[in-house]
Amino acid sequence: MKKIFFALLSCCFTLLGCKEKAKPSPLIDSDSLQAMEKSAPPAPSYKQDSEIKIIPISHATAVLEWNNIIIYVDPVGGAKAFEGQKKPDLILITDIHGDHLSLETLQELDTKRAKIIVPKAVADKIPEEFTPQIDVLNNGDSKERYEINVEAIPMYNLREEAKKFHEKGRGNGYVLNMGGQRLYFSGDTEDIPEMRNLKNIDKAFVCMNLPYTMTLESAADAVLEFQPKQVYPYHYRGNPNVSDVAKFKRLVNEGDPNIKVVQLDWYPEDDF
Repeated sequence: MKKIFFALLSCCFTLLGCKEKAKPSPLIDSDSLQAMEKSAPPAPSYKQDSEIKIIPISHATAVLEWNNIIIYVDPVGGAKAFEGQKKPDLILITDIHGDHLSLETLQELDTKRAKIIVPKAVADKIPEEFTPQIDVLNNGDSKERYEINVEAIPMYNLREEAKKFHEKGRGNGYVLNMGGQRLYFSGDTEDIPEMRNLKNIDKAFVCMNLPYTMTLESAADAVLEFQPKQVYPYHYRGNPNVSDVAKFKRLVNEGDPNIKVVQLDWYPEDDF
């Protein structure tokens, strides 16, 4: 009889123990989840600033600011030309000529943290001290730096008398994919098929100076074909004349009034 009693008592304790283990937490599941969410740190958010600030320096040289990234395009003019500008994170150089490549400027500026994207012909002329910073892009190549995808676009002359200035394959124009926009820098070129075939360009920086690149009529005709949302005439000082950018604007807007022609001061020390 005692054995039966103790067996029954043991079963009761076992059942009570199981009930205790199965007893729900004072917080039901949804409450528990809410408590965890309140105590956990917020997930980091990264919001890109789509605004791109464009600062003309001179001729083919510009500074871009986007999302705390600073880009120098064809930096020339020595450190003095960049007084008041932030240090570059990315440098793009289009060609070997002195209005695009200036070793003196690269050495005078604080470029230690910058990546430098260049065609091979330019890389061959840059001192070894810069080698760790250099990305060589051939026509058609692309490289992503600082969440900016850089595409190397051909730039060259078509006219027989001008082919000596810019041969095909030596230099790069660039398309920058940044902040949801596509920016095109032509470098020194004529209205080549690769330019005319560009797609979805938001801002196009297009050269026009004789005898080195192309006429403003050719530049306008190319712009009307690839239809950027905005076009910035730059690199328009020739020898001996300066291109008539007002006429360029008129030709573009007569052909397509939806293309905005933006005139910046690329020659602050001159009257034009």
